[in-house]
Amino acid sequence: MAHHYLCKGSDLAEGCARGFDPRGEGDDTIFVVRKDGRLHAYRDACPHYGDTPMAWRKDAYLDGAATRIVCSAHGAQFAIDTGICTLGPCLGQALTPVPLALAAPDDIYAVLEET
Repeated sequence: MAHHYLCKGSDLAEGCARGFDPRGEGDDTIFVVRKDGRLHAYRDACPHYGDTPMAWRKDAYLDGAATRIVCSAHGAQFAIDTGICTLGPCLGQALTPVPLALAAPDDIYAVLEET
């Protein structure tokens, strides 16, 4: 497993989401959401259509109230804390979680399998 630097924790505000390209592939492949002080990271791919990116524009992963993750392709909604689809065609399926590692003083890393 390899640690890939994402950002400073202070760069991700409460109730916000942000996409990242940890391997430098040219597109965001994961995203991180801060909710209730906790960080939740997922692969940027809807389970309904395999590799369909979730955001309709850069970092637009959440609904207007910042209470759900929304797939821009078909409007499915996912719980932020579990990644489970609560509304839409992939009901009961889940986003793929991405493990995170925190390092002093305020660094966030994605823990990814080496390719």
